[in-house]
Amino acid sequence: MSDSKRAPVSAVIAARNEAANIEACIASLDWTSEVIVVENDSTDGTAEISRRSGALVHQIPFTTIGGQRNFAIERAKNEWVLVVDADEKCTPELAREITALVASDSLPAAYRIGRRNFFLGREIRHGGWSGDRDRPIRLFRKALRYDDSKVHEHIVVDGAVATLKGRLEHRPYGSLDEYFEKFNRYSRGWAEQNHARGRRVRMWDVVVRPPARFFSTYILRNGWMDGSRGALLACLSAASVMAKYARLWEMTHRRK
Repeated sequence: MSDSKRAPVSAVIAARNEAANIEACIASLDWTSEVIVVENDSTDGTAEISRRSGALVHQIPFTTIGGQRNFAIERAKNEWVLVVDADEKCTPELAREITALVASDSLPAAYRIGRRNFFLGREIRHGGWSGDRDRPIRLFRKALRYDDSKVHEHIVVDGAVATLKGRLEHRPYGSLDEYFEKFNRYSRGWAEQNHARGRRVRMWDVVVRPPARFFSTYILRNGWMDGSRGALLACLSAASVMAKYARLWEMTHRRK
């Protein structure tokens, strides 16, 4: 696509060891006028693949995901920024919607974008993996920034937020090995963040919250409708809750 036909949108990707995904992610953004990849400590050629795919690459020390994204946002040349994870792809429908949108006037400052989520090769439609629970703010004006949270980082918006119809395709786990690697990193970051904020838990939280999460995911949110993968995800979700609260309990207990 020629530069004159590209939308005035800067796509931002924070990545580490994403060689398996980054090329397809960048290719799905060829309708934007700029793709910026912020990379740290990759050992699999993520930076080289990103450059070869046409992205501008910055290699900086890691702070938080929000911090990495903010670094790229500050260097974006366009008024509109689209944040995409390396394990996501922009669909043609979403690309057309955003292209038409940014050509209009009097728009909200930020937009939520839903995702089609895949797990071990199959789309997951229930259990909290779709619908209103998975519509992060991903398209916004350059003036906005992410907060400094270690996990659950979010764009700070003062005003209305609209929702786009198009969706991203999200394939976060190619294998259970990838799931458990992210599981460990996320549960540790969640516990550290909440401990720093003064939150404390009892052993009761470690015992009760995991089965409650399983019941919510598998029964209340219809995870059972996704078959064996739905059952597995409900179990993994419960295990993730146990790991988060067990780590936070350990930090509290160790301090005492």
